[in-house]
Amino acid sequence: MICASWGEFEQAMPELAAFGKERLDGKVSYLATVRKNGQPRAHPVTPIIGRGFCFIFVEPSSPKVHDMMDNGHFCLHCAMNDSSGSSGEFQVTGVVRHVGESETRSEAESISSFRPSASYLLFELRLAEVISTSYLGGRPNRHKWVQTADGS
Repeated sequence: MICASWGEFEQAMPELAAFGKERLDGKVSYLATVRKNGQPRAHPVTPIIGRGFCFIFVEPSSPKVHDMMDNGHFCLHCAMNDSSGSSGEFQVTGVVRHVGESETRSEAESISSFRPSASYLLFELRLAEVISTSYLGGRPNRHKWVQTADGS
């Protein structure tokens, strides 16, 4: 699976990236992971977006850590403000990368809206596909971006 950083996505689709940052950054969202047995698992997370990255901090004993370390596939969906979808939907799929470098961790902490525990693990969400839906006048308006081999 070919995946891009948030910064690469942002360069390719600046308006869609701005909408995604508005819907995800510092807000409770839902991360789906895949268990070893192939069953999906959903988790509330608070994504951190900035400086070309999309990060999540995770408590080390969380079941999602095992899922992400085993296969890394994820789907992240923003929380909805109401049942009409008036705030719009934003969804990202891809593969996570465990981040162990202290410089990158410091950068993630500096752009975070909360202070993560020192014991939390840091993951970067690498993007394969992005989908957004807004509802203008009750009609869905959809946008999609897919990372390709040539980086577009």
